[in-house]
Amino acid sequence: MQTPTELLVFLRKTLPQLSRNSVKALLKNGQVQVDRVPVTQFNHPLAAGQSVCIQARGASGMPQDKLSILYEDEALIVIDKPAGLLSIASDNERVRTAYRQVTAHVGGHIFVVHRLDRETSGVLLFAKNAEIKHALQANWANLVTERGYRALVEGTPNPPADTIRTFLRETKTHLVYSAPSGQEAITEYRVCGPSPHGARLELRLHTGRKNQIRVHMSELGHPVVGDKKYGAATDPLSRLALHAHALALTHPLTGERLRFAAETPF
Repeated sequence: MQTPTELLVFLRKTLPQLSRNSVKALLKNGQVQVDRVPVTQFNHPLAAGQSVCIQARGASGMPQDKLSILYEDEALIVIDKPAGLLSIASDNERVRTAYRQVTAHVGGHIFVVHRLDRETSGVLLFAKNAEIKHALQANWANLVTERGYRALVEGTPNPPADTIRTFLRETKTHLVYSAPSGQEAITEYRVCGPSPHGARLELRLHTGRKNQIRVHMSELGHPVVGDKKYGAATDPLSRLALHAHALALTHPLTGERLRFAAETPF
């Protein structure tokens, strides 16, 4: 730091990709150190020559989630998102998100293309500029050729392979359900083996609605293991047993066919 200023002013200038509230959250969580001493006051005075460091750990001692970069070029970045990490900020959590961590990795702006539920792990794609984001979203159905998921469900579905097609709606309390009208949701599933709690499933999404797989499996009578929100009675893994293991698409710039895969953690 070369000239005297206040800590918040310095951080806002140094981290232009973050909002004022996001920078304040870093301070509140104890992630900002001045000369290796944690500081939480946004108006803390800085003198010339002092060092400012953003720590991966907050005041609670919670470590930063480990992100695996599966692919990166000038247009795209693809990660393996861990379960429990939001894709983007919510009203209750603005710091601990995949978006924030990928932004820090890139050192600049990134753009959300699609999302995974907080409880779902696996392949998540971001664009590095607005043009690529719009190109992907405008032509998603044609560019994306595979969205593969794996899950453990309670019991064994019968038939062992089928395609579920319903219309989904959402209540004011954010519970998604099938209804006579709404957003069309199509899920293809196949039982690929037993598990100690029921069955292992391979699933393919033909649409990408919120909570789609979780709702369809629950309404089939075989909720995803660990999914208390949608009726699961068991939680042996202390997490939702749903993983986005594969994403295949045509690169919007080069036309190259790409497929990304993340190892299934259960």
